[in-house]
Formats: sequence, structure tokens, C-alpha cells
Amino acid sequence: MKLLFVLVISFAVLVTVMFTVLNSAEVSLDFYYTSVRLPLSLVLVITLVVGAVLGVIASLGLILRLKKENVKLKKDTKVVEQEVINLRRLPLRDID
Repeated sequence: MKLLFVLVISFAVLVTVMFTVLNSAEVSLDFYYTSVRLPLSLVLVITLVVGAVLGVIASLGLILRLKKENVKLKKDTKVVEQEVINLRRLPLRDID
């Protein structure tokens, strides 16, 4: 397991180094009042991270709603399980 982890990390580092070397050209980012020159690889990584953060923020409402529903369903399940236990304890009656 440790060997697999080391191999995966080594592969990720290798891909990152190759990505950085192949995208080392500088690009200019123009804002309203200023301009910044950064390596293309850095701009791409920053864009990826910002997109991931915005995606998490956008889905946060859904995640919280589902967690709330999950808590309610677990509570309902406990009530139903207790009811089943109580019903199993009742003696059976013959209907004549």
C-alpha cells in the first residue's frame, strides 16, 4: 500500500513538473487599472483552484439540505425500529 502511495505521488510530481516546464511562457493578465505578467502554468493552476472553490460554494446549499434530510431520516428510522421492537414483544392472539 505504501509503495502504491509513493508511486502515485511520484507520478503526480512528475506530471506537475512536466506541466510547468511545457507551460513556462509568460502571459499578461490585464485588469482595469493594472497589468500582471505571470507564467501560463501558474495562471492555469490559479484558474483551476478558483473554479473548484466556486463549484464547492455553488453546491454547498444542496449538500447542507441533503445532510439535514439525512439527519431527519435517521431519526425517523430509529422511531420505526423502536416501533418494530415493541410490536415483536406483543403476544400473539388467536382470532376466534
